[in-house]
Amino acid sequence: QVQLMESGGGLVQPGGSLRLSCAPSGSIFSFTVMGWYRQAPGKQRDFVARLTSGDTRNYADSVKGRFTISRDDTKNTVSLQMNSLKPEDTAVYYCFARSRDGLDYWGQGTQVTVSS
Repeated sequence: QVQLMESGGGLVQPGGSLRLSCAPSGSIFSFTVMGWYRQAPGKQRDFVARLTSGDTRNYADSVKGRFTISRDDTKNTVSLQMNSLKPEDTAVYYCFARSRDGLDYWGQGTQVTVSS
C-alpha cells in the first residue's frame, strides 16, 4: 500500500511563505503524476498544482506566479513552494499521486493557515 507523507504546513502571515513536501513510501519514479489539492472548510477539494514524470507543470489560475511545484530526486520528494500567501489560501493541502498502473493515492493532509 502506497503512503504519501506530507510535511511543512503551519500558520503564516499574509504575504509570507511556506514550503510543503510530500514523500511517498516508494520511489517517486513509480508515479506518472504527483501534485497538490486543497480543501477549505465547507468547500470542495480543488486542484492546486501538478508535476508529471515528463516534467510538465500545471497550476490553478489562483496560484500561478506564487506557487512552484518541484521534484527532488535525491530526497525522493515533491515540494510545493508557496509565496505571497493570502488568507484565501487557507486550507488543508493534500498530496496526490497517480501510479503507472492508474491508481490514485492521497496523503492525510496538512493544514495551512494564512492569518495576521
